[in-house]
Amino acid sequence: MTTNREVFDQIAESWYRVRHWPLLEEELQELAARWQNGKLLNVGCAHGPDFLPFRQGFELWGVDSSPAMLRQALRYSAKFKLYVNLIAADALFLPFPDNTFDWAISVATYHHIKGREEREKAFAELKRVLKPQGEAFLTVWNHGQLRFWFKSKEQQVPWRLKEKTVYRYYHLFSYGELRKLLVETGWEIIIMSPEKSYHFPIKNFSRNICILVKKQSNPQYQRCNASALQKLDIPEFFVGAML
Repeated sequence: MTTNREVFDQIAESWYRVRHWPLLEEELQELAARWQNGKLLNVGCAHGPDFLPFRQGFELWGVDSSPAMLRQALRYSAKFKLYVNLIAADALFLPFPDNTFDWAISVATYHHIKGREEREKAFAELKRVLKPQGEAFLTVWNHGQLRFWFKSKEQQVPWRLKEKTVYRYYHLFSYGELRKLLVETGWEIIIMSPEKSYHFPIKNFSRNICILVKKQSNPQYQRCNASALQKLDIPEFFVGAML
């Protein structure tokens, strides 16, 4: 079966054309104003549009499991004159020491991780690389959105290329499931809400679940994953320099 990494390698160029601007620009601009400056990690950065609101005052780092997406991120960073450090890596094995980053964002990434244990590990791994009291903004697709009513939480979502259709794996979260998983991995939840473009009074039907969390100390999840670098099967390193 084709992995999500392989699928995103195939769709990277068309993704660059279609997803050219931040989908949650208002939310990210508010975070840039809240955080003001510091070392920021973008997990599942794809071709990099979510860096745009943080172009002033932040040291930008991005990881993605798709080398093809990162090549598009180099293209994007050159176009918008961004300086971004880009590394091919898996969200379960972030190749950074403990307490490296002040802030983190991850837009529409963690719902691509298959298996509850793996999702838990990924959230714990993000917490490990954040500094104490560091905050992270995460978004995932909501199982309660209308298009997935009465359907499984495990979905294969199509992306149409000229010559074929490929499918991306999604695990669709509920609000309660996401809250429980993050609390279990030691996060403090600051706010949990739909995307700002969603105006229906019942939040459970939103397309996205957006959550801002803060790192709390918990020895169970503070251990550095010493084998992270060895387990990475994608050794490529990319740096997008400001042109």
